[in-house]
Amino acid sequence: MPTTDAAAPPSPFWLASEHCDLQDFIATVSLCTALADYPHASAVEENILVYDCDRVRALAGNPVALRALQAEWGQALMDGPGVIVLQRAVADMDTLEQVSGVFRALIAEQHASGQAAGDHFAKAGANDRIWNVQQKLCLRAPEAFARYYANPVFAWIAEAWLGPAYQMTAQVNVVNPGGVAQAPHRDYHLGFQSAASCAAYPAPVHQMSALLTLQGAVAHCDMPLASGPTLYLPGSQRYRAGFLAWQQRPFRDYFARHCVQLPLSKGDAVFFNPALFHAAGHNRSPDIRRMANLLQVSSPFGRAMEALDRKAMSAALYPTLQALRAQGALNDAGVRHAVAACAEGYAFPSNLDRDQPIGGMAPPTQQQIMHAALAQDWPAARFLDALDSHAWRQQA
Repeated sequence: MPTTDAAAPPSPFWLASEHCDLQDFIATVSLCTALADYPHASAVEENILVYDCDRVRALAGNPVALRALQAEWGQALMDGPGVIVLQRAVADMDTLEQVSGVFRALIAEQHASGQAAGDHFAKAGANDRIWNVQQKLCLRAPEAFARYYANPVFAWIAEAWLGPAYQMTAQVNVVNPGGVAQAPHRDYHLGFQSAASCAAYPAPVHQMSALLTLQGAVAHCDMPLASGPTLYLPGSQRYRAGFLAWQQRPFRDYFARHCVQLPLSKGDAVFFNPALFHAAGHNRSPDIRRMANLLQVSSPFGRAMEALDRKAMSAALYPTLQALRAQGALNDAGVRHAVAACAEGYAFPSNLDRDQPIGGMAPPTQQQIMHAALAQDWPAARFLDALDSHAWRQQA
């Protein structure tokens, strides 16, 4: 017979903030990256693996050697330092400069329009951000786009972490002189959730989150240490409760004392596990506008099999839920479950030029809008307007 006792489930399956132990974290990140364990790497600096992409590109004609390199990269991202530097990842510097010119033109147009792009980690207008630059570059300069992304290094590292059919997106971030450092964090998906939201997901989802995305940054200018290249804590991606821990002060303080950073040259790239604790550094230079193309590469598996018009479903269901709740035929929990089966519960993908993450890490979801409407008993017409506005904000 199943028990009805309110016993807590085994702690390894559900993670909570109280499971975050600084000493366990310190033991996890106390690693020494050995060059001998990574035969294709050219150096280890600050526990970070460094690869010479002139040597890497030479493997293109040797499928066995290339496969071994990709396995090495995947192991480094999973169980090693969690971050690798690819020196001279971009060999075609003329194309890099052409793409940089498109980026600068897009930023100038944003300034001229009076728009200040919202940012996950900085005040709007403090730095320069171009959302969905992947589409914007492709539409504005398709030949430059083709030459830039024909780069085999980008494809090889994406396949090493995600396999084929990966989905490439990108956002440009320019940290201007004086731009302050970010707080340490983890990245998309669970890295964009609050601690309470993260705790609602079982531990296997915490592990899975890091396997769904690869983070990268391509240097579009020289980045000496004074310009504030990204700070990393090698090995921190291995800490199981890290999506909760990064939001706690003791872990942030430890990061501040022990993080490392490496200077980058124009054309270098960095790729890292999204679960790695990291943060953009403080740009203390007087005149370097530190420009990076932030590559966010996604697994193709984060999609449902069928395409549903959840906007139409939500519009049809809303007045029925209002009526059932008013009749006492559905309690609050029942309403929540019905909304979850109908409306979109995730904020992404979205058009972040319109649907900016101001005041939080993510824009409101269709479900959140529906719950707010039900809680405040909006007329159906107002809810439909809200759905239309939400759909417009998410359109490319």
